[in-house]
Amino acid sequence: MSVAFLDIDKGISEPLWLMGVAWHLVLTLHVVNAWMHHEHFKVQHINPAWFIPAVGNVIVPVAGVPLGYLELSWFFFSVGMLFWGILLIIIFYRLMFHAPMDEKLLPTLFILIAPPAVGFIAYRGLVGEIDTFARVLYDAGLFMTLLLFTQLPRFLKLRFFLSWWAYSFPLAAISIASMLMFEHTGEVFYGWLSATLVASLILLIGLLLARTLKAVLGHHICVPEN
Repeated sequence: MSVAFLDIDKGISEPLWLMGVAWHLVLTLHVVNAWMHHEHFKVQHINPAWFIPAVGNVIVPVAGVPLGYLELSWFFFSVGMLFWGILLIIIFYRLMFHAPMDEKLLPTLFILIAPPAVGFIAYRGLVGEIDTFARVLYDAGLFMTLLLFTQLPRFLKLRFFLSWWAYSFPLAAISIASMLMFEHTGEVFYGWLSATLVASLILLIGLLLARTLKAVLGHHICVPEN
């Protein structure tokens, strides 16, 4: 919401940003403490949704830098990047050497796109240009996108779960990142890529809304599992 109001009214954007940042720091500290001192987690429990509370810190600079909070933005960006590396290794270890993920959690694999894509957007705002590290982040996000799109037949066979919404934010993030690459480089490839991704995102959101409404009307959501 802070990002949405950034170009409309900074008087609204700033308090929203400060509130979001404060609560996200509390959430990150609470979750990481729970991870460190747990008594019940197993490697089979982890999935890319675990990125959200810790790696989600990378989104802070998107509005933080324009609002003038440069050092605070660097702090949250650094925290997000730290846990991206940690959790990415654990998740690939879990995927490669343990039983396959449950069907309803498979859509969360798209969250693998979000950290490098959002990281690229945030980092570009922090340094004001697209340098070598920015390109590494973008290309990592683009590779994850390609990797998951090669698995579309597998995803298309899945039954509808609310976890399908995990497709949306990562696709939006790589779409915005591709727009920024086109803006910076002027390369036609990035222009076509961003247009294709945005069109795909619009269709996806329409599909998600329709399938969710159908599931609600059919009483298939928020019911006990068999």
